[in-house]
Amino acid sequence: MRIYLDNAATTPMHPEVISAMMSVMSEDYGNPSSIHRHGRTAKSIIEQARKTCAKLVNASIGEVFFTGSATEANNMVLKNAVQDLGVKRIISSPTEHPCVLESLDFLKEHRDTEIMMVNIDGQGNIDLVYLEAILSDSESKTLVSIMHANNEIGTMSEPHLIGEICKKYNALYHCDAVQTITKYPIDVQAMGIHFLSGSAHKFHGPKGCGLVFISNDHMLSPFIHGGAQERNMRAGTENVAGIVGMAKAIEIATNHREQTLTHIKELRAYIKDKLNALNYDIQYNGNQSKAYADHILSVSFPPSPKADMLVMNLDIAGISASSASACSAGIEEDSHVMKAIQHPSDRKTIRFSFSAFNTLDELDFLVEKIKGMS
Repeated sequence: MRIYLDNAATTPMHPEVISAMMSVMSEDYGNPSSIHRHGRTAKSIIEQARKTCAKLVNASIGEVFFTGSATEANNMVLKNAVQDLGVKRIISSPTEHPCVLESLDFLKEHRDTEIMMVNIDGQGNIDLVYLEAILSDSESKTLVSIMHANNEIGTMSEPHLIGEICKKYNALYHCDAVQTITKYPIDVQAMGIHFLSGSAHKFHGPKGCGLVFISNDHMLSPFIHGGAQERNMRAGTENVAGIVGMAKAIEIATNHREQTLTHIKELRAYIKDKLNALNYDIQYNGNQSKAYADHILSVSFPPSPKADMLVMNLDIAGISASSASACSAGIEEDSHVMKAIQHPSDRKTIRFSFSAFNTLDELDFLVEKIKGMS
């Protein structure tokens, strides 16, 4: 038996998604840029998928573009906002995904962009009072880039409040919604979001297909040049099968959202009860009482030689989970997120992340293995 508990990294594709993609790959293989029937059919399929994606976040069809990943989408928004919209300052958080943080480093070094970080607490919560203070402190054209839910610890921001603050100070708002899109309702209009990114493989769709919402009022220039695809926004022949797979995954996820969320909440509560009953001085990283992504549980184990090997030993036992450590030159250290929340370096963190496909029996198996390894 193999148990997969790393759904924040990627999810298994839904069988109906695979079926939809197989149909497109075998029957609708035309190039969407071609004017013959095969091409027109492929183009029509893409536009139907775009309607599905736009409806998901309450955007207009002309505001949704397909990308190869959320990493591409985030790079596009951050770099082209500086290039095209006169953004001189970007405010972000120290717990953002590396594709955001490294883009900010690039902009600081090569585009003379001022980069500021909001304060966060030990659970990764954004200090909105501080955000408003630094927004009010300068009249520079500003973009606020704060993710909806952290991919390591699950702490969620409050987009509607961030959107209100940005509106008050005429700032642009970019939201990396990779961990939340389809799992929770997102309304870019009501939340005051100008740019938003998502990735299909986080909600049982295919890898290699992402989306970006760009408000009509703040349209950007192309990030990739070479063709007229995506209304001149993103050159390169479209990944028709991937786009269809993403749209199908969105349909499935939204149709079963409440049922799935109820199941995942049950999984989360169950595993926490089981772990707490072990009396191992287990702690949990991230917000556990207010705003958190239900599918992510970051568990901090006390120092011990066995804890250091826990992820590897779980893998040997048939359980896939994620460590919160990064290994460079043979030296393992806490990730930038763990450091930002000042997680004790002598404790070992493992991220368990769930999907609709996980069961209580799997969690029982997990706890028994942890019990034998701790």
